[in-house]
Amino acid sequence: MAAALPYRDLNSYLRQRFGERVQKITLDAGLTCPNRDGRVGTGGCLYCNARGSGTGAWVRGQSLAAQMAEGMSRLGRRYGAAKFIAYFQSFSNTYAPLARLKDLYDAVLDFPQVVGLSIGTRPDCLPDEVLDLLAGYARERLVWLELGLQSAHDATLARLNRGHDVACFTAAVCRAAAQGLAVVAHVILGLPEEGPEEIAATAAYLGRLPLHGVKMHLLYVVKDSGLARLHAAGEYACLTEDRYVNLAADFIERLPPHLVIHRLTSDPHPEELLAPAWCLDKSRVLGRLQEEFARRGCRQGDRWDG
Repeated sequence: MAAALPYRDLNSYLRQRFGERVQKITLDAGLTCPNRDGRVGTGGCLYCNARGSGTGAWVRGQSLAAQMAEGMSRLGRRYGAAKFIAYFQSFSNTYAPLARLKDLYDAVLDFPQVVGLSIGTRPDCLPDEVLDLLAGYARERLVWLELGLQSAHDATLARLNRGHDVACFTAAVCRAAAQGLAVVAHVILGLPEEGPEEIAATAAYLGRLPLHGVKMHLLYVVKDSGLARLHAAGEYACLTEDRYVNLAADFIERLPPHLVIHRLTSDPHPEELLAPAWCLDKSRVLGRLQEEFARRGCRQGDRWDG
């Protein structure tokens, strides 16, 4: 039997809940973002490009049904999985008329192998009627609402051109949790002008919220992003692998032990990545992080101030 991980990992959580391996299928529903279409802004976040960290499948003409079928086949072969979570990843997946959102969500829930939804979006894209819709699904299925925060510091959010503040995120989490929704916060380590103190404060902030889990990764540079221009001009330097491992371990130590760690490192598209190259070796980064916990003799929650 494999040794227990020093943090509450997602795979173990899903096995405990469903009794078997469950895999997420990444989906592109052809939606956009208020930080791109002009409602909030037009340039997008500093680190984001026109693909929105997604697969680009919708632009290629691949329907949601086709994306689901391909994902189930591929992940079933690779991992032996028979149950899946439909992950709406690209851009803001609550940013559309309610009827369209319901059609999109219902289309993937029609697959009997799908045991849940994971909806990636922004904290300023959660009208009451959308929360009501998701809460309805959550009465019968697993539903995760994945909200981008990135940092608990308004000055950083302004530098990133996020288009919302920390108070907006706090309010969104509390509204969603009041509806019984499980909220997963997205954070990034290595943001411009942030160091260990700012990162520790973000972890402490998350520990005070009614969250289900956290997703984290380093700030990496992709082509055609605002960050790419800063990097080319020598105005932004990426974290080294050693530095990321150290900061990530610090961060996890400060998180409450009940939070599920949904992600610990990045999955950038290799053809888009400009830097750092080391983040493409995900297995090595995860292995080094476990080694760092072993070296410290610590685990998630050891420095939580709750």
